[in-house]
Amino acid sequence: MKKKLYQQSIELTNGPLTSGLVKKFAESPISRKFVPGYIKTYKIDTNDIENPLTSFPTLHDFFIRTLKPESRPIADAEIVSPVDAQIEIVGDLHEGIQFLVKGQRYSLADLLGNKALADRYRGGKYIVLYLSPADYHRIHSPANGKIVKQYILGKKSYPVNGWGLKFGKSPLSGNYRLISELETEFGHMLSVKVGAMFVNSIRLTNLSDQWAKGEEVAYFSFGSTVVLFFEKDSIEFYGNVSAGKRIYMGEALAYMV
Repeated sequence: MKKKLYQQSIELTNGPLTSGLVKKFAESPISRKFVPGYIKTYKIDTNDIENPLTSFPTLHDFFIRTLKPESRPIADAEIVSPVDAQIEIVGDLHEGIQFLVKGQRYSLADLLGNKALADRYRGGKYIVLYLSPADYHRIHSPANGKIVKQYILGKKSYPVNGWGLKFGKSPLSGNYRLISELETEFGHMLSVKVGAMFVNSIRLTNLSDQWAKGEEVAYFSFGSTVVLFFEKDSIEFYGNVSAGKRIYMGEALAYMV
């Protein structure tokens, strides 16, 4: 019953009109007045922000803020975290190329909209990284590599917070998402950027086919999720990378095997 009520309430509010209004407000000059309250509500550390708080003309501009480069050093590891986030789950892809998040079982083929591509990652590993509204929302490359495939799927988006992942209609495989496949020294990997409720905005800032580890490649508008997938026997996560922990962009995530 709780799941059904949650889904119905989201459906009532998650339409093009609502999304458009939220986006229009966040990008309007009047939204600038809400920046101090936003910082206070989400307890955002402003010391790492690259530009003065007075320089943001809108709430949206503050949301996609850049940070001082020295605040996010890039670790000497083959794979680093692409974002500031909470680790929701670290796991193995199982038979049928499925993965589990908050009690919901997902098909990688559904997430990618491509069974042949999903088959490449059979028996591989994955990690789900959740970005809250308080987090830095620029996305960086987790490794050095070449883009071999990149495309968009989905239209609407459910929330990707704890409630959304538990009660939403398969938010990871149903939400608006940008999928990038990288060819790297340790094999192929996927970076799946999943949009959040109301504003399906994932903007690429690197339009080339080469990604350098730690380089900014895109940004989210509003809270979102990044899911990384790796081929079988290609990588191992570091021991301190586990569900429930915080991780920051550039921190060591995994190593080549």
